[in-house]
Amino acid sequence: MNPGEPFRGVRGSRRGARARARPARGGLAAPGPGGHGPLAESGRVSPGDHVLITAASSSVGLAALQIARHIGAIPIATTRGADKEQRLLDAGAAHVIVTGEEGLPARVKEITGGEGVRLAFDPVAGPGVETLARGIAPGGFLVVYGALDPRPTPLPNARSYPALTSSTYTLFEITTNPERLRRAVAFVGAGLASGTLAPVVDRTFDLADIAEAHRYMAANGQVGKIVVTVTHDDTAA
Repeated sequence: MNPGEPFRGVRGSRRGARARARPARGGLAAPGPGGHGPLAESGRVSPGDHVLITAASSSVGLAALQIARHIGAIPIATTRGADKEQRLLDAGAAHVIVTGEEGLPARVKEITGGEGVRLAFDPVAGPGVETLARGIAPGGFLVVYGALDPRPTPLPNARSYPALTSSTYTLFEITTNPERLRRAVAFVGAGLASGTLAPVVDRTFDLADIAEAHRYMAANGQVGKIVVTVTHDDTAA
């Protein structure tokens, strides 16, 4: 496998995490353009804006933290447990909300001086979007890019009809559009070159330990990618 050559991962976690195969030499598990569309290309977020990134310890969430920093925004991460708080701060979050211990709307308003965030980037969906909406500033945006909560996702207007725009987002909006893909690749490449974007690897396993890698992934304690290393025997016939 050579630099830039795609590689396939092994799916398997209830949270949508992934163990990835990585070449023993010459490859890079780089952050992808997942958050580039809503955060950078859309023009919705400006330097100094607060951005809420839920389930922030995922690979997409961590990349979104870096992208928000890269464009001068202020990323607020959420996580369910305090055990990941410091690691998210180390990964670039300006603030971390532990949703198992803190009320999200009140904490968002405290962080933003009562204003709310400009954009919330959420892979969870479900009824929880109502709670997210209460932390979004008037005229802001709710972008849902996943469905970790299998329950129906309502429009966040049942109580207060907040003045916000709700939308969904998929990576295919970028990958199936050659011009948008070109811009995304250039954006990620510039971030890698400057050091503002970087891969976050939680733990590395050898392919022989793939069962242990899956157990570790299923425990959902990782912050970043779980990498499975494949060593090639160049002496094999």
